[in-house]
Parts: sequence; C-alpha cells; structure tokens
Amino acid sequence: MLLLRSGADALSHPGGTLLAHLDRVRAQLIAWEARPALRLAGLCHAAYGTDGFPAALLPLGRRGDLAAVIGTEAEAIVYAYGSCDREATYPGLAEPGAPLHDRFTGSTRALEPGLRRDLAVLIAADELDLARQDPAFRKRWGPELLELFTRLRPLLSGVAWSDCATVLGVRDERPA
Repeated sequence: MLLLRSGADALSHPGGTLLAHLDRVRAQLIAWEARPALRLAGLCHAAYGTDGFPAALLPLGRRGDLAAVIGTEAEAIVYAYGSCDREATYPGLAEPGAPLHDRFTGSTRALEPGLRRDLAVLIAADELDLARQDPAFRKRWGPELLELFTRLRPLLSGVAWSDCATVLGVRDERPA
C-alpha cells in the first residue's frame, strides 16, 4: 500500500500514528455516508502534508502516482486539502465562489461548489478526529473549531454537524 511504503505508519500523530489517523478520518467519512472519492481522499488527505501537519508522505511530483491508486477525483481533493492556506481560505469557505489560496504555488482559484463541500466535510472529519484523540487539542482549539464548523454548517450534512456539536460540547438549549 502506498501509505505504508511512504512511512505513514512510522509518523507520530495524536492517537498513535499518521496511518491510524488517516484510517479514522476515512471511517468517519464512511459513517457520514460521504461518497467514495471523498472517503479515499480522507484516507490520503495528508499525502502532501497540510498547513497544520507539514510532514509530506509524497512529493508533489508524485501526484500522478497517488491518482493512479485512488483516482483523479480523490487526488484532486487531496491536493486541494494539502495545498490549502488555512488562514487565507477558511474564513470565506462557506461562501459561494470561495477562493482556495494554494500554499504551494501562491495562487488563488475559485472553488467549485462540490469541491468546496468536500473540503468542508474533510476539514470537519480531520479536526474532529484530533479533538476526540487529544483533550488538550480540544480544549485549546475547540472554540475556534466550533466557530469554523458553525460557518461551514450549510456545507455539512446533518449527521456531520451533529458530530461536530457533540464532540465540541454544544448543548441543545431548546426547552423540554
């Protein structure tokens, strides 16, 4: 398997190894009934490193190798996720035509609605896994994640939003 050959099982990550994290993200996407390409992207989302986890399993020059394994659609999601400059992209991600700021090239491009939704769902699955695995992470970043997921809520399924709210401690305040 490409992830094993690339050392994902040897990289430390909250909750064990990067490989364990990648598999938990994929499992979360399956539980949310994400489409197959997004599930595969979840399994490989850190292949090129991310803005929050710089260790890359593959150099960008091997995008074709990853696409040969998971398909071009899933690889495009992986590239978008890995290339995303979070500080510049996340604030407007819920808006139609939101731009993706590419940290690899310095370029900016408008996101198509499907890719924008895929990124939002992948962001939620990835960050929720970290929050579940690491109480210190959840305490430090939970309020910011809740703010982000609240903005992204129109792009998330009901079950994905429910998991976000549960993990980050949002209580249902409707009268009984």
